[in-house]
Amino acid sequence: MPKTPGTPRTPRTRTARSARPRTVRPVLWTGWAALAAGAVLCVLGWYGVSGERFAERQLPYLASCTVPGAALIVAGAVLLAHGREALAAARVEELYGLLVAAEPSEAAGEPVSAPVAVSGRLLMIPGGTLWHRADCPLVTGKPEAVPVDGRLLATGELAPCPICEPDSADD
Repeated sequence: MPKTPGTPRTPRTRTARSARPRTVRPVLWTGWAALAAGAVLCVLGWYGVSGERFAERQLPYLASCTVPGAALIVAGAVLLAHGREALAAARVEELYGLLVAAEPSEAAGEPVSAPVAVSGRLLMIPGGTLWHRADCPLVTGKPEAVPVDGRLLATGELAPCPICEPDSADD
C-alpha cells in the first residue's frame, strides 16, 4: 500500500529511533563510573600495600581494595563494550528502518529496472579507458567527450562502460 504525501509516520518508527539510544547512555556512564572507581581502589590498595613492610599486613589492602578495584575495572570495560555495541546496533536498526520506510514509486510486485542510458551515439573521454552511450551519467555534460574512434574499439584499447553497458553494434 503506497503512502500518500500527507500520511504521518507511525508512532512506532519515532519511538524505536529515540528509545534505544536513551537506554544505552546509562550503561555507558555506569561503565565509565566503574572504571574510575576501580582505578581509585587500585591506587588506594597500592598505597596501603606500599606502606606495610610485612606480607600479613599487606593482605587486607589487597583483599579490600586491589582485588575489588580490578574487578570493577573489568566490569567497566565490559559495560563500555556492551554499551557501544548496543549503540551501534541502534544506529543500524534506525538506518534499516529508514531504508524500509522508503517505498518505491512503482507497484510493489513489479521490479523497477529503468535503463541508465539508451542513446545510440557512443562517446569517450580522451585519455580514458571506457566508451559510453551519449546519455551515460559519466559523460553527460562533459564538454571534452568526443565520438568514439572505431580504431580504438577494434584494437580493444577501450572497454565498454559498466554503468550504461554500450554495445558495439550501437555505433
